Amino acid sequence: MEMAPPRLGRALVVIVDDRAAHGEHEDTTGPLVTELLEEGGFVVDAVVTVPGEAVAIRNALNTAVIGGVDLVVTVGGTGVSPRDVTSDATAGVLDRPIPGIAEAIRASGLAAGAIDAGLSRGLVGVSGSTLVVNLAASRAAIRDGMATLTPLVSHVIEELSGLDEA
Repeated sequence: MEMAPPRLGRALVVIVDDRAAHGEHEDTTGPLVTELLEEGGFVVDAVVTVPGEAVAIRNALNTAVIGGVDLVVTVGGTGVSPRDVTSDATAGVLDRPIPGIAEAIRASGLAAGAIDAGLSRGLVGVSGSTLVVNLAASRAAIRDGMATLTPLVSHVIEELSGLDEA
């Protein structure tokens, strides 16, 4: 009898993309992030697509935190263009930033040749008891970011839940 892998918790994916939010093209990054999260032991509640507007991003993040998910991964809107406001919106939601994880994601992305990962202003931190992570939108940045993030997530979630206290 095959045993199911242990589940780390619930996750939500937020895609920040003006054209996908307005139905002008289909998002292809949400399924990739979902697959990587499920491989990492998460149950993905949903993939939500919002335009690159700070209020829409903040609302999606707050809804996820209130809904009690353990992890929110945003994709897109982390660069330096005027429409890249994901990091700014996220900063207003975080209770405690975790800059070391954000820097590790940027460094590993650059090392793997994902230029947008290196230029990303993406943040990582805690809001309530939810870990929030911003990733750049390229498939390379997502794959590398998730590979860097996945081993760290279980430790953060254990600490947030108090399960590591003896």
